[in-house]
Amino acid sequence: MSGFKEDFLWGGAVAAHQLEGGWNEGGKGISIADVMTAGAHGVPREVTEGVIDGLNYPNHEAI
Repeated sequence: MSGFKEDFLWGGAVAAHQLEGGWNEGGKGISIADVMTAGAHGVPREVTEGVIDGLNYPNHEAI
């Protein structure tokens, strides 16, 4: 294989539980996504000591 075509498009997806928080709602509990609060490709991840209240949940009314 010689690599990807020049016009190749990457895609990605996440599930709501990976992104929206809600660690203390409905018996969910804390997950890795709730405490890994920073980082990106090439940037080390940061682990927060516990959950930062009000950071991202609930930030909108559910359907």
